[in-house]
Amino acid sequence: MPDIGPGVRTAGGVPCDLVTVPARQGLEAVAILRLRDGIGPVLCDGAGDTLGFLVPPGTAACWDLPGSACTQTPGRPRTAAQELPAAGSGWLVPPEGAFGVATDASLLRAALGEAARTIEAADRCD
Repeated sequence: MPDIGPGVRTAGGVPCDLVTVPARQGLEAVAILRLRDGIGPVLCDGAGDTLGFLVPPGTAACWDLPGSACTQTPGRPRTAAQELPAAGSGWLVPPEGAFGVATDASLLRAALGEAARTIEAADRCD
């Protein structure tokens, strides 16, 4: 999975971990979370292969969802609204367009599971 860059802080300066997923599953999860008013800022890599969901700090310590990765926030402060965490990345859901400063990890886990089931069902119809 391409690296879209760890170590981001939200516009309010709150540190966030970053959950990365394949774009197809991530886009489904974004749609699900938007319907439930639960989406935080979301990054996309330049190639469009990977999405990154900002989640509360500490999420990486217990994240174990297959097909995804969660990166801890490293040292230097960063403000998401001012600076993207990696060259070639961009905002799919910018901080000012999100419902919160980060996506709740349990809501994201549920949305990613629902997205995986939706993709699996759609693939069976092909």
